[in-house]
Amino acid sequence: MGPLIVYEIISENTNLFLAFIIGIGFGFVLESNGFSSSRRLAGMFYGYDTTVLKVFFTAAIVGATGLLFLSLFHWIDLSYIYINPTYLWSTLGGGVIMGAGFILGGYCPGTSFCAASIGKIDALAFIGENFYNAKFLGSPIISDMLGTSRGVLTFIIILIALGMFWVGEWSEKKFARRL
Repeated sequence: MGPLIVYEIISENTNLFLAFIIGIGFGFVLESNGFSSSRRLAGMFYGYDTTVLKVFFTAAIVGATGLLFLSLFHWIDLSYIYINPTYLWSTLGGGVIMGAGFILGGYCPGTSFCAASIGKIDALAFIGENFYNAKFLGSPIISDMLGTSRGVLTFIIILIALGMFWVGEWSEKKFARRL
């Protein structure tokens, strides 16, 4: 739970418990919104269902904007937020492997666990991944790499998301499935 542990507001055990509860809640939200359906997930690649794109861009915008406002009012120190280290070649290779698997089977690692938890056998084939440690880059921050502020980068991401929402709506109309 971020800085709550750093400032010793909650214990490590409480943090793990809260992470467990949030994980269950996240899985419930994914499943209740159809993310355990390989048809819905594959629909993103075929253009007839862009729910996945909209949900994840919305989550990114809400999270980034929320962190910026919390930082603006000094309620959170962004330097305490852990950023996963980047292994460039592993990331690119994993993206290609995951993207191909996603298109073929309709699941990514997260949604495969969601689908497997409600008994979908085909999802079990997509649980598991371990390819890492190539081209370690540390923990780069995209705004620093681009030489801009976090606020400007967030604004650019919001504009990109709005553009993608428009493309998603157009795509759903263009490639609508006839039932």
